[in-house]
Parts: sequence; C-alpha cells; structure tokens
Amino acid sequence: MIGLIVNPIAGMGGKVALKGTDGVVEEAIRRGARPVAPDAVRLFLRELKAHPECNKLTFLTGPGPLGEDYLREFGFRFKLISHREIHYKTVGNVKIPDTSAEDTKRLAREMLGRVELIVFAGGDGTARDVVSTVGKSVPILGIPTGVKMYSGVFAVSPEKAAEVLVRFLRGEARREEREVRDIDEDAFRRDEIKARTYGSALVPVVENLVQGSKEALRVNEAEELEALAEAVAEEILGSDGIYFLGSGSTLKRIKDKLGIDGTLLGVDVVEVRNGTAKLLVKDATEEDLLRFLDRNPRVVVTVVGGLNFLFGRGNQQFSANVLRKIPKENILVVATPDKLTGPIRVYTGDREVDGRLRGYIRVRVSPWMEKLVKVV
Repeated sequence: MIGLIVNPIAGMGGKVALKGTDGVVEEAIRRGARPVAPDAVRLFLRELKAHPECNKLTFLTGPGPLGEDYLREFGFRFKLISHREIHYKTVGNVKIPDTSAEDTKRLAREMLGRVELIVFAGGDGTARDVVSTVGKSVPILGIPTGVKMYSGVFAVSPEKAAEVLVRFLRGEARREEREVRDIDEDAFRRDEIKARTYGSALVPVVENLVQGSKEALRVNEAEELEALAEAVAEEILGSDGIYFLGSGSTLKRIKDKLGIDGTLLGVDVVEVRNGTAKLLVKDATEEDLLRFLDRNPRVVVTVVGGLNFLFGRGNQQFSANVLRKIPKENILVVATPDKLTGPIRVYTGDREVDGRLRGYIRVRVSPWMEKLVKVV
C-alpha cells in the first residue's frame, strides 16, 4: 500500500511573486493565483495509470482534496483516513479547502506502519510536516507543487514522480537519506534568505529523476560571480530593450551592476536605453511579464545550484504562457561552472513549451567563455 497526501494550496504564491503560500493564500488569490497542486497530482496519476502493474495498486489517503478526489477521478483503489470533514470557502471567485499543516501531519501519522512509501504533493513546507511526523521510519517522495522546493526529496516533475514510484515497486530504486530544507517565507519575501535543515528523510532515488538539495554559495564562487556579473551587465547596457531579470544571487549581482534596486528573490522588468537601465516593475508577477511580451523582451536567468533547474523552481513567474512567446535565442543563461553539475532542467507543466526549450543552450560561465549545456 502507498500513502498519498495532497496539500491542495501548495504553490499558489509562485506566479504572483509571493515566493510561497504559507499564511498568504488569500493574498495570492487576490493577486490572481489559482490552485496548481490538483493539476500536478492529476499529471502524476495519469502517468501512473499508463503502467498496467499500477492498476492493482491500493493507496491510503485523506478525504476530498487531500487525496481522495484525485484517486477516485482516475479509478485507483484506495482506503480512506476520515479524520475530519473538509469544508470550503470562496475567496474572490476561487473555492479553496480549509486544509492546514495539521492535516498533513495527522495523515502521515496514521500512515505509519501501514504503507511502504508516502507520496506527498507540496513544497518544502509540506515536506517538513511529513518528515517531522514520520522521520526516517518510512520512505517519502515529493510530487513538486510548491514554489521553492530546496529539499532533496522531490522528483523533478509530477510525471517523473510516477516513474520513481513504478521503479520503487519493482525494487529498482535505491533508498538514500536526504535533507529536508526550508526557508523563512516572511524573510524570503523581504529578499532575505534564512534557510535551515529540518531533518532527514529516506527517499527512493532513481538517477536523474529525483533532484538534489539547494547548494550554498562558496567563497571563491562569489569572486567568480562578481567578474561574471560585471561583464554581463556591461553587455546589457550596450543593447537597448526590455529585459526580464530572474531571481537569485547571480542575477542580484547583475542588477546591482546595472544600478537598479532589483530583488534578490524575484523577477524584475528593466528597460535599457542609451546605456542606462531603468527598473519598470520590481518583483514582477506572471501577469506583469505578459504585459511586456509585445516588446520582444530578453530573459536573463541562472541555474539553481544543486537542483539544476533553469525554469520551474522559485521562478514560476516564467510560466508556460510567458515562455511560449519568447524565442529561445532571447534567453541568456548565466552561471559559474560549479553550478553546471549535469543537464539543466526545465519544467513549466506544458510539454510543448518544455520541448521547445530542450536541447542545447549556451551558458555564460565567465567574462570570456560560454559553455554548451544540455537542457532536459
């Protein structure tokens, strides 16, 4: 038996520049956010359904949006933990359930000793809730539906989570101890990174299907980034136009060199004219980016160290709707060589857009050098 726990509001803050959803779901909805976890769970179950051996699988799950609704939709067998009745409320025109971290913890606790593996849909906060309850007594696997997902417990996509589960059932996945990491979201929204490790979990790992943990910056890497940022900033100032500048310490250095008050952890819209950069939108949402697509914007982003993601981790403002209208040649990737530990990943949830971004892309790795890196 496999456990399934869904955090139905996870990831709603991503496209609307809230960096997370903990405690701000109503604000996210007011900014135009919609639930993303349900669709990710459906992708996971649809992929799982394609494997005949999984049709006889039995899940243990929670009521309604905590798991039951999706398993029923796809015809999977399940046993229900009916710990309480789930109620709904409407914010704006969006209907959301009254679920909380306590539901995740209660379901995880009820699953102890009854399941071989707990699959959960959420982000780092959900991973914390699960591991705080089960520790290393049962393996866990995350379906990525959050914003940051710095922990090493997530599959690289919902579809790959299904593949990992299949390989686990066949005995083809090795069990590894992985860190569960999270950051203070209030500090994160203030452009401050306060990260810590909240525990370790056992995770079924299949090469290239499960991500690593977010890596810290090394001292000598910081020196390399200074030189790289200065060179890239000079090139940007020499070419007039609209730029979407991504998140992270690499891009923050470039923003500083451009002389703008850009965000560390958000996406900024900048206009360059006659060698001067002007900040048009600070901490832009998906909707903000969509407004500038008719001006042929160029995108400057980096790779998330350890996770190897270009799009899909911490920068969901670059949605499929945005990237669909941006030519691949308009995307500049900037990263030090140490960040390029393997193929770069993209995941927007749209197969056509992801497919167009895959292949090979040039990555600026120093003031004088580019490297051709595979995107998968």
